[in-house]
Amino acid sequence: MTSQAGPAGGPGFETRAIHAGQPPDQATGAVIPAVSLATTFAQEAPGKHLGFDYARSGNPTRASLETCLAALEGAAHGLAFSSGMAAEDTLLHCLSPGDHVIIPDDAYGGTFRLIDKVWGPLGISHTPVRLTDLDSVRAAWRPDTRLVWTETPSNPMLLIVDIEALADLTHQMGGRLVVDNTFATPYLQQPLALGADVVVHSMTKYLGGHSDVTGGFLATDDSELAEKLAFHQNAVGGVPGPMDCYLVLRGIKTLAVRMDRHCSNAVAVAEMLSAHPAVARVMYPGLDSHPGHEIAARQMRAFGGMVSFIHAGGEPPALEVARSTELFTLAESLGAVESLIEHPHRMTHTSVVGSALEVDPGLIRLSVGIESVDDLLADLARALDSATYLS
Repeated sequence: MTSQAGPAGGPGFETRAIHAGQPPDQATGAVIPAVSLATTFAQEAPGKHLGFDYARSGNPTRASLETCLAALEGAAHGLAFSSGMAAEDTLLHCLSPGDHVIIPDDAYGGTFRLIDKVWGPLGISHTPVRLTDLDSVRAAWRPDTRLVWTETPSNPMLLIVDIEALADLTHQMGGRLVVDNTFATPYLQQPLALGADVVVHSMTKYLGGHSDVTGGFLATDDSELAEKLAFHQNAVGGVPGPMDCYLVLRGIKTLAVRMDRHCSNAVAVAEMLSAHPAVARVMYPGLDSHPGHEIAARQMRAFGGMVSFIHAGGEPPALEVARSTELFTLAESLGAVESLIEHPHRMTHTSVVGSALEVDPGLIRLSVGIESVDDLLADLARALDSATYLS
C-alpha cells in the first residue's frame, strides 16, 4: 500500500503517526514523550502557568496524544477520553432535552444503550435508520433532529455508508454528521475530509492495538463545537490517565504497518469463509459481493480487519464455532494484534436484544489479527468443520 500524504502535501501518515506532537524533549533529548504523572503544576503567579494547572484539565502526555491523533484525522481539534463511551457521552452532552438523533439500525450495542437508556430518559430521542438508504434518512428527519450518527464499516454487520453523500444530506437538513471511525481507523478512512463534522474513536481498539489500554477520542474542525466539547471534557472529567495516553501513542506508531497486515489477513479469511459450505453469508467490504464494496473502495484505502459471517445452521453451531477455535480467542473487543472471535447476540450486542437493532443469533464476528494467515485459516476451518458435524 502507498503512503497517505499529509494535508497540503505535508508529511505522510506513517511519519505523522511517529512524529506529530512528539518532538524530542528539549531538556533531556528523550525521543519518546515523557509520561507526566503530575496531578498539579506549579504556577508563577495565581492563574499564570506554563499551559497546565490540573491534570483533569490537561496533561502533557495527553496533549501529545491529542495533537498526534488530530493530525492523523486531519482535524483542527482533538480530545482524548478514558473510553470510547466517555467520548460519545461527552459529545451527547452538547445536545439539549427535546433534541433528536438518527442512529444506524445496526449500531454498536454500547452506543444504542447510551442513547436509549441513559440519554433517552433525559429527553434525547432517537430513530434507528438504515443509513445506506438516504431516502430513509430524509423520512426519519424531524424539525428537532440535530445529529446523524453513523459507523462505517458498521458493527457488527459491516455495512458501508457513503460518508460524503450522507454528510451532504445532513448539512442540507441542518444537522451534524458524526462518524465512528473505529473499525476503519484514520489510516484507512478520513471522514472529516469527506464532510463529516465529528469523528469518534474507541482508542481501545486498533489505535492502541495491543489489548492493554482503554480510551476514546473525538476529532473535529468545528472550533465552536470543540470549545463546548473541551468544556464538557473538563467538567465531566472522563479523561484518560497519562499511562493510557502513552500506551496509545506507542500503539499509533505501528498503526499503518499493523493495518496493512490486518487487511491482508482479513481478505484471505473472508474468501475462505465464502467458500465454506457451513457459511450462509459473509460480510466483508473487500468482497465484490458486498453491497457496499464500490463505496468502500472509493472512501477507504483498504477494507479493514473485521469480518462477520452467519452460520448456515443458526445459533447452536455458531456458538460451537466460537467455543472451538484455538488461535481466535473467544473474547469481546477487537482491533488488537491477536485474533478474536465473538458471538454478538450473546456478547457485545445483548443490549439490543428485543429492539429493532437485534442481530442474527447465527452471526459470528471476527477481529482478524496479524498472526500467520495460514494458521488462522486452519483454525477457522477446523472449528467450522466440527460445528458443521454437530449441527
